[in-house]
Amino acid sequence: MKTLTAATLLATAGIFGLTGCASTGNITPQYVPPNTYQSYDCQALNQEYVRVNRYVDATRKEQSTLSTSGVGVGVSAGRWGISPNISFGVGKSGNTQARDAKLSRLYGERDAIIQSARIQRCGFANGIKIYGE
Repeated sequence: MKTLTAATLLATAGIFGLTGCASTGNITPQYVPPNTYQSYDCQALNQEYVRVNRYVDATRKEQSTLSTSGVGVGVSAGRWGISPNISFGVGKSGNTQARDAKLSRLYGERDAIIQSARIQRCGFANGIKIYGE
């Protein structure tokens, strides 16, 4: 009996994990009016929701870009004589402002799609939370 209960709890936790897709971390969604999607039917809203979620997943996985920190020009002396040298400082940028702005817009679009789907009583929107719920 305990294995059945554990399996049931695991399945229930998995369902709640899948429906709780409104997590935005510490990024606040931009406001997108739900009437942007008022001409969409339920099927089109569902397709748009899936498409926006793909963009959200891809954007979350984006790595930081390379950034240059400077260029050095100098003269060095070594075994082969005196020669000029040039050095480049390249590193990984920790600046995620562009990615966060893109995620904010995408989260706003996703919330607007769900709000529009709720107005039209689309079945796929049941149980999907938006920001602040």
